[in-house]
Amino acid sequence: MLRYEPYIYRCLELALLGAGTTAPNPMVGAVLVHDQTIIGEGFTQPYGGAHAEAECIRGVDPEHKRLIPESTLYVSLEPCAHYGKTPPCTDLILQQGIKKVVIGCGDPFAKVNGKGIAQLRAGGVDVIVGVLEADCKAINRRFFTFHQQQRPYILLKWAQSADGMMAGEGGKPVAISSPATNRLVHGWRSREAAIFVGRQTAINDNPQLTTRYWPGKNPVRIVADSNLLLPETLHLFDGTVPTIVINSIKELPGTTARVMVTKGPQYLQTVMRKLAEASLISVLVEGGAQLLNAFIREGLWDEARIITNGRMTIPNGLPAPKLTGGALYTRKHWQTDSIDYYYNTAQYNFFQSLTFPAS
Repeated sequence: MLRYEPYIYRCLELALLGAGTTAPNPMVGAVLVHDQTIIGEGFTQPYGGAHAEAECIRGVDPEHKRLIPESTLYVSLEPCAHYGKTPPCTDLILQQGIKKVVIGCGDPFAKVNGKGIAQLRAGGVDVIVGVLEADCKAINRRFFTFHQQQRPYILLKWAQSADGMMAGEGGKPVAISSPATNRLVHGWRSREAAIFVGRQTAINDNPQLTTRYWPGKNPVRIVADSNLLLPETLHLFDGTVPTIVINSIKELPGTTARVMVTKGPQYLQTVMRKLAEASLISVLVEGGAQLLNAFIREGLWDEARIITNGRMTIPNGLPAPKLTGGALYTRKHWQTDSIDYYYNTAQYNFFQSLTFPAS
């Protein structure tokens, strides 16, 4: 009996080659198989480029083109059935005469959401859905959260000493994580649409919030500055990366955009809705303690990554946040540091029953 899982697993490997480049579109991989031999592979190109199905079919060698109608297409996410920046993938599949398509999971985007599957079946294609479904949803958990909850996928991140401090006395910056971990964090940044810090962190650390230690795009920078008191001399306002300033005074478009959100009980939820309206499907919250604690108190987070330097203590330091409502799903070690990865047990669980490593 033919097993579909190995080919969908390969689709997932291919999909991750587009990590950090496809948003707000999902990461998708596709393979075309003839008589248990892969004759074409592809993954979704950077936003605005070709989708995985088109890349897969385009990549078939000329001598194998005649085999396309006799092949099975495997794809990690439901093919699109609408015109966006590219034509519908369902049209291409039907035009190529492909008679069987195996899909990892459905697409929650309202313009797709079952329409791709229905269109293929209406065209006489044998469609199988739900192979390695949990894994296919997990690699696109940012995309699923964005469309199902109308907000970005929220990751919390901080570094702390062995005694649970994240800065020196009075919030003085202290280099806690190792150089290797710092590079890894820049890799995390390259995969997210936005990065968020509070006003005090901007003042104390004057961070650049870029991916300068890792190849990849810079996330949009977001800073909370209710009264617009931050000095324009900060790195955040150097014009190299778009910056959004969340404030309570005015709206103003531009490279440094002002987004007005009135402080109140729904403040963070409103901020997240504003970011979703800007098509930012994920946000990495890097500090400081006050902002991180606010997200934790409201349970408004999906994933947390806590870096602990087991060889450092900081007497009279600033306490790191205390994570609540999280379940540990993996732990890694880098030089002096351990990194604990948590998911929020109150949110949709993308981390159970996985056979493919979560990215």
